[in-house]
Amino acid sequence: MVTLLVVAVFLVVGVNFFTRLPRFGKLPDGERYARIEKSPNYRNGAFQNLNPTQQITADGGFLKMMNDFRKAKNRRPKSAIPSVKTNLKNLPVNQNLLVWFGHSSYFLQIDGKKFLVDPVFCGHASPFPFMIKSFKGSDIYKPDDMPFIDYLVITHDHWDHLDYKTVKALNGKTGKVITGLGVGAHLERWGFEPGKIFEGDWGDSYQLTENIKIFVTPARHFSGRGTKPNQTLWASFVVETSAIRIFIGGDGGYDNHFAELGKKFGGFDLAILENGQYNESWKFIHMLPPQVLQAGRDLNAKRIMPVHSMKFALANHTWDAPLKTVSELNKSEGLSLVTPRIGEVVSLSDTTQLFDEWWNNVNSLLNE
Repeated sequence: MVTLLVVAVFLVVGVNFFTRLPRFGKLPDGERYARIEKSPNYRNGAFQNLNPTQQITADGGFLKMMNDFRKAKNRRPKSAIPSVKTNLKNLPVNQNLLVWFGHSSYFLQIDGKKFLVDPVFCGHASPFPFMIKSFKGSDIYKPDDMPFIDYLVITHDHWDHLDYKTVKALNGKTGKVITGLGVGAHLERWGFEPGKIFEGDWGDSYQLTENIKIFVTPARHFSGRGTKPNQTLWASFVVETSAIRIFIGGDGGYDNHFAELGKKFGGFDLAILENGQYNESWKFIHMLPPQVLQAGRDLNAKRIMPVHSMKFALANHTWDAPLKTVSELNKSEGLSLVTPRIGEVVSLSDTTQLFDEWWNNVNSLLNE
């Protein structure tokens, strides 16, 4: 009994020490926390979704989920993911475009202004460099490849969307950061000036330029980097100009907020939606492929770009299942899917741009 108690004490002390490392960020406090307490989305000591949301639904809970991971195969490709190294610093400034970096990281150029969403360029999506490593060929972009970023958009603080090393390296070449309530505590700990951080609640908006406005909108998900979850707000975003309207979905499960946003904004030229790292056991916090298409219809989107795949194995489906499944389902739906290679330039103006099913050309899978 004494030995077990000593081991338990050492474990608690060790975890407490480890989670104080800079990479874990910082919980909101002071004036930031006072603002959070006033949010209608913060109740009972944590942020809440619009509708009740169960994170794990499977019988057997966490243990069953871990056993499913153990038995899963073909979660990583054996060959390198095909990619293109576009010079982002030499793009025509008068073109509205997008460049995807795999998973949920991408670059947007709108009206000459440069946006960077959820950049993770460290080669892994966890506190440990040896865990959840990026697929070979998927991590070809680094902070040095980025031009000056006018607006860094962070949808939430999970490790596969907010990377300590990446954003620290980008601090000196970032104008403003737009994110959800509380996330700024991490960024300030990492050296960002408070004046360049804009933390919004669902329903807030910011006039970025005379012609560009961004809205903070709901998502159905959760947050947290350490041992205390849901202390920062997860969000989606709408970027709107006189000529184009884009939905940045972030992470999250399907819910009625998609239809409500579709009605509120009157439709979207492009909806960037999470499609990957899904499982029936956590269907309320990550959309399944049929729900991605339904969300696109709800949003009244002219084009849908599925993301959150092709870089990290965070679920037990095969590495290519997200794009393969949603593309197969779409053959009967007839929606316009945007499925570029990593690094390929996507025009935000040319709705006739075509994309091949490049994932079918990747060689044999690695059983693991």
